[in-house]
Amino acid sequence: MSEGIEHVALSVADLDCSVKFYCDHLGFSLLRTLDCGPGSLLGKVVGLPDCHARIAHLLLGSSMLELFEYRDPIGQTVAPDRTQADHGWIHMGLRSTDTRADHRRLREAGVEFLSEPVEFRANVWIVYFKGPDGEVIELRETPEADNEICGDA
Repeated sequence: MSEGIEHVALSVADLDCSVKFYCDHLGFSLLRTLDCGPGSLLGKVVGLPDCHARIAHLLLGSSMLELFEYRDPIGQTVAPDRTQADHGWIHMGLRSTDTRADHRRLREAGVEFLSEPVEFRANVWIVYFKGPDGEVIELRETPEADNEICGDA
């Protein structure tokens, strides 16, 4: 039985661009980068024999984000008309201490948002925005006393 989420992985078009975005704008720190060429065990693990990928492990608190830039084969771009209603992973949520201030800061940096921050319920502010490859990220500000895992978003 699993004990919790160890990491989340994201395939990106440009590893250096994505590392810069997540570190500079969202507070992640770079733990390490790896280059897994043809013949490495990566191909066996992911079912793509002889693939080549650059990988970065980013930390935010006790959470890890693993970024993959596949050089061979080249990945396909996510459909630009993909919505949050489409099947599959739809977004990653990050805790924020001030969603509205983060929204202003990121918007000034040119980040594309799906909406303005919304007070979803009393003192719970959320906003969704896009990363470099169109991936959707949520910022969520929740009072310390509100530790519900299930229930309203």
